[in-house]
This record gives sequence, structure tokens and C-alpha cells, in this order.
Amino acid sequence: MPTTAPGSVRRVTTAEQRNVDEIVGAHDEERPARRLSPRWERALWIIGAGVALLVLKQVFLPFDQGNQYYLVIFLAVTLPLVFLSYRPKGRTGGDKDDPGVIDWVLSAITLVVALYPLLTGFDDFLDRQGQLSTVDVIAGAVLLLLILEATRRTTGLVLPIICLVFLAYAYYGGFLPQSWAISHAGMNFDEIISALYDPSNGFYGTPLDVAATYIVLFTIYGAVLANSGAGTFFVDFSFALFRKSRTAPGRTTALSGFLLGTVSGSGTATTVTLGAITWPILKKAGYPKENAGGLLAASGIGAILSPPTLGAAAFIIAEYLETSYLTVLLWAIVPTLLYYLGIVFAVEADARRFGAHSVDVDTPKAWAVLAKGGYHFASLAIIVVFLALDIPPFSAVVYASGVAALFSLATKLFAEDKRAAVIAWLKELVDSLSEGVRGALPVIAVCAAAGVITSTITKTGLGQVLADALVKAANSLSDNPTVVLAFTVVFCALAVCVLGLAVPVTASFIISWVVIGPALITLGVEPAETAMFIFYYAVLSEVTPPTALAAVAASAITGGAVIKTMWQTWKYTLPAFLVPLAFVLTENGSALLLQRPFLDVVWVTAVSALGVAVLAVVTTGWLIGPAKMPVRILCVPAALLLLYLQPLSIAIGAGFAVAAVVVHMLLRQKDKEEINSA
Repeated sequence: MPTTAPGSVRRVTTAEQRNVDEIVGAHDEERPARRLSPRWERALWIIGAGVALLVLKQVFLPFDQGNQYYLVIFLAVTLPLVFLSYRPKGRTGGDKDDPGVIDWVLSAITLVVALYPLLTGFDDFLDRQGQLSTVDVIAGAVLLLLILEATRRTTGLVLPIICLVFLAYAYYGGFLPQSWAISHAGMNFDEIISALYDPSNGFYGTPLDVAATYIVLFTIYGAVLANSGAGTFFVDFSFALFRKSRTAPGRTTALSGFLLGTVSGSGTATTVTLGAITWPILKKAGYPKENAGGLLAASGIGAILSPPTLGAAAFIIAEYLETSYLTVLLWAIVPTLLYYLGIVFAVEADARRFGAHSVDVDTPKAWAVLAKGGYHFASLAIIVVFLALDIPPFSAVVYASGVAALFSLATKLFAEDKRAAVIAWLKELVDSLSEGVRGALPVIAVCAAAGVITSTITKTGLGQVLADALVKAANSLSDNPTVVLAFTVVFCALAVCVLGLAVPVTASFIISWVVIGPALITLGVEPAETAMFIFYYAVLSEVTPPTALAAVAASAITGGAVIKTMWQTWKYTLPAFLVPLAFVLTENGSALLLQRPFLDVVWVTAVSALGVAVLAVVTTGWLIGPAKMPVRILCVPAALLLLYLQPLSIAIGAGFAVAAVVVHMLLRQKDKEEINSA
């Protein structure tokens, strides 16, 4: 990837942006959209903006017929766009890739069958729920196939195959031996389609509801921020803040990843965009390719885990638990601090271990950058303030988008040609509306497909059966309740990570919630801790070997070895893999989600921070100098026991930590004596 002279903050050129898009498309969980000719691009631009206006209309003037009526319309106007925006197979190789006849036919059929509940009379359709006519079943079956094809186009084959497996289980479950725990009475085809039309679980269940009322609005918000120059400001501010220390390049990358996540919303996309800007600086500072790639991937993924704009699954958590989105944001605060604390420890250690040095970055001082573009933080603050005032998140994000757009207009009015500036701003605004909707298409398809899985699991009772199987597997290893919980938690973490290797984060969370969630709740883990536990591992699957999509994308930027980059990423993110265990294994762990009194939160956070610091010694091999193997070995039980968050285990863990420090100092003194005597 071409770069300017190392040490200067640069803008990504058009050609480089195309390269960025290609890398994201090759390694992201979502496939790249078509490159349309100007005519078709303009057509979809108009349609996307129109859909955005429909979404905004629902926020302030909802349909009288109810929310399901809106969801039917929303799916009918967005699903056809998938066939026009995404190709049926890999990239054609040319610069233009317009939809063909088949795409238009599928789009038209999708529009008709998705609108079918309205075309036949919505009230009559609702009355027929559970006793569908033949035409109802045909329409539902066709819609099912189109949703699976839309999901295949946007995210690949794995999720549609999983949907088909669950559908086969629903149909053939009655033929399984009755002695099998997973056997059930079986569902005929009419019953399956009727279940998919169920407003609480199927096509129009919670996942699609969240996509239509939260996710699409936040993608519009992200587009408004991006088009107003927020991404550039966030990177410039990060560079200006740390400037010339030898750890500044690493710190800047971490902070830039956190801030850019508010604009991107995708871990892999944030990683690649961040790499295009900061890799030349990291290279100049002396970062090896794999270390730089690991830092980029860890920083990019961390943005999805961090408030105020968490990943899409966070909205689903709020809906499933019937709590406010602000509450979910509060739950994420301490784990986010611990996540980035782990990265900071690793950055500090790495900078000393391989001798990183400062880079003279050509940026203004931090206060000058903040004075010029600090208004970009205003819209983020507005979201939090409005949520605190009990304003619904879908309204809060619309207001925040409006504020961001108005600030953008204000900056443009300083131009000499104000008329041209206003016209440019209006185009930018409509671009944001259209880009927001089109950027949400993969998530919309995934949410509709996830409804197929949740409907099947709910109707057959499979979720509880699988949850019981997890608990039984743990019980077979021990009859001690604490040990059973520990094994179950580990099994659940592995299951979520493995599932996340194959399907997008949103789908991974939804499936895991209905299958794995009951296992933890049965053992006494509270729903809030269970949901956040699943959410974190669903996101972390993007940096989990052997696929680690974000790490693969980072290696494409730096040119580093893929496997080594994966392990470096794992080193930076290891605290994030262990912290979720901490808040489900013990009651004190709930303090990490601000579920306990203030003093409990303080001491639990402090102990967890110490655990993360000790863990960083294990992964980086550094403790006031190179840490030898005996020291790192002592730090392993120290970190694990500290993160168990019970008084006895904390005391023992602290003892191991002290022993590690003592051994480290003795070994350093011995090395110095040997050097002096040589």
C-alpha cells in the first residue's frame, strides 16, 4: 500500500481507499457490495435515502397499525436492495458490476412476497396466524428462500446452511428416536411457516425489530459522522495528544481505534482504515509487522466493545432483557477500561522490549486540533445525555445525527461560496441517509435469518435441551457446584467463539443467547452477566485463531505473517477473553458491570486491573525489564486467581504476584552481578 513519508499524518487517497475497501471485503464477515455504474448508483442512492426517510418517519410518526406493520414494510423495502447491491457470487473483476435480469426479478419477487401480509389485508393476515392458507404458506416459503439467498450474498454460505439445518431438525425431529433428548413431536411444513410469521420470534421478531429501529439509525449516524470529517478529526486528535514519546505510536493507534469505532461500527473495517493511516507511523517507530498488525486488530475490535456506540448485538441485549440501552452502555464501561488497560500495558512493554522510538508527527498541538474539530464529540455526548434523560435511543441518535449535521453545515458556511457550501452539505446529508441504510443491509439480512433459527429453537424446545447438555457435560467432570459452573462457563465461551468463527457477530449472539444463555442462567448467573458474557465472546471471535478475520485483515495492511499476527492480536486481547469469565464466575464479578454498591465496584475494578497487569507480564514477557520464564509462570496463577474475585483467591493471587516480583528482582540482580564480574 503506498504511503507518504513516514512520520507525517496523511489522508487516505482515493486509490488507497479502494485498496482499503478490497481488504475489508476480502476479510470482513460481510461481503463487499457491488461497484455500480453512475446511473444505477444514483438509482440506489435515491432508494436508500427514501428508506431512510421511512425509518425517520417511524421514529416521530409511527404507523397506527402497530410495530409489526412497520416491520413488514421495512423488510419489503430493504430486502430487495440486497439483490441490487450485492452480487450472487464473487467479484466480476471489472470496475462496474450492475445488477442483471435475475437480480431485478428476485428483487421484484421479494417486494411482492414481503408485502404479502399487507396486500391481502393486514388484519385478516393476523387473524389467520396459526391457520395459514395455502397461498400464505407459499408466500412464506418463497420469502424464506429469498432471506436465505440475501444472507448468502451478504455474509456467505455458513449462516444459510445453519438455518437449513435447524429447519430440517424442526421437520424431521419427530423421526428421531424418542430416547434422544433432542427428539420432539415434529412440525409439518405449514407449522414451520406459521412459526416464521410469528411476530415474537420469526421473520419479524426481535432481531429484525432491533435492526429496523436501532441499528439502521446508528449506521446513518455513523455515516453522518464520517461524511462530516469526524474520522479524520479523531485520528488527528489522537496523534496530537501523544506526540513524541516512544510509546506514542502505540497509544495513538489504540485511541484512534476506539474513536474510529464510533464511525465505522465494524471491527475489521476499523482495523483496515486505522492501518492505512497509522501503519507508516508504527513502522517508523520500529514496530515489527506482526506486532503492529496485532495492535491494529485489537484496537479495531475494541471499538465494538466500547460505549457509547457498541456493536449491533448490544441493542438486542437491551430488547431481550427489556432494559434501556443506557444500562447496557453502563455495563460496558469497566470491561472497556480493562480491555484498553491490557492494550496499554502491552504497548508500554512492547515499546521497551523491541526498542520502539518516538516519531516526529507533523500535527498541530492537541488543543488546536480540539478547538477546530472538538464539536465532533458533541453528538456522542448528546446520545449519552439524552439516554440519561430517558429519551429512547432511536430518538436520541436521530437528535445526535441532526446535531452532527448542523455542526458540519456551520463549518461549511465559513467558505466564501456559501451557496455552493450549502448545496454540498445537502448532498452530504442525503449521502449519509443513503449510505446508512445500504450499510445496514447485511445486518438486516442476518437479523431476518436469525429469526428463522430462534423461531425453530423456541418451537421445538431445542435451546433448553442443549443448555441442559452443557450442564450435564460439566456435571460429569465434578459434582462441586463451583467446579460445574467453571467448566460450564469455559464450555460456553468456547462454543460462542467457535460459532463466531463461522457467522457474523449479531447472529452469533442471537443463536448463543437462546442456546447457551439458558445453561448459565440455570446455574444461577444473572441475565445481565450472561448477556454481556455472550456479547463479548461473540465479538472476540473476530480475533480468535484460526480465522481471526480482523488479524488477517491487519496482516494484509502490514505485510506480516498471518499466523504470527493472529497470536500477537491474541496477546493484546487476552484480558478481554478472561474478564468476561470474571463477571460470571462469582457474585462479586457483577461489580464489573456496575451491578453492586460503589465501593464494591471500586475494589473489584482495582483487583481486576491488577489481574490484567499481571496477565500482561505473561503475554509480553516484560516487568521492569525482560521477565524470565519462572516469573511468567508465577504470573499465570496470579492473574487467574486475582480475576476470580473472591477474597481467598485474591489473597493467594496477590501472593503469587508478589512472589513473581521478588523472583524477577532477584534474577535481575543476579544478571547485573554476572555482567559486572565478567
